Amino acid sequence: MAQIESHDDGGGKKVRSKKNSTKVDMAPLVDLGFLLITFFMFAATSIKPNVMNLNMPPKLDDKTKKDVSTEVNIKNSITILVAKDNKLFWYQEEAKNLNAGNLNETDYSAEGIRKIITTAAAGAPDKEKFTVIIKPMDDASYDNLVNVLDEMEITKSTRYGIVQIVPFEQKAYEEKVGK
Repeated sequence: MAQIESHDDGGGKKVRSKKNSTKVDMAPLVDLGFLLITFFMFAATSIKPNVMNLNMPPKLDDKTKKDVSTEVNIKNSITILVAKDNKLFWYQEEAKNLNAGNLNETDYSAEGIRKIITTAAAGAPDKEKFTVIIKPMDDASYDNLVNVLDEMEITKSTRYGIVQIVPFEQKAYEEKVGK
């Protein structure tokens, strides 16, 4: 708080203006500063960022690269198309055989995409190489893509990739939804 002190002699003949000295008490201001610092320290440490694990492929040396085959068995992979309006499509076909008839629609429930992924992984000839290919469309929501990535974590599918949709898939999707 501020205090004003005045000194008055009272007996002098000359009338002078009163000299006031001001003294500002800094204790409440210091208390407020410490309260604010304490609040922001506790608020900053209690907020933890949400982090999703990202599995990166290992770096291969030249000898290992020559031994690795790039040919993929179609039964060792499944492709998931993330579409707008919370729609989800999947297929396990060769590219030349894909059409609206074998592009299957599912949902985000445990009986939907989760069961499809686990069934496909169980039926894969080489379970170590089973890969999920996730293809979000341009009009798909970010939330739906995160939901599919959550399903990868739940089903313990460590081999997956997010790639762009190709024209033959876009064509099969448009035939399926009737565009």
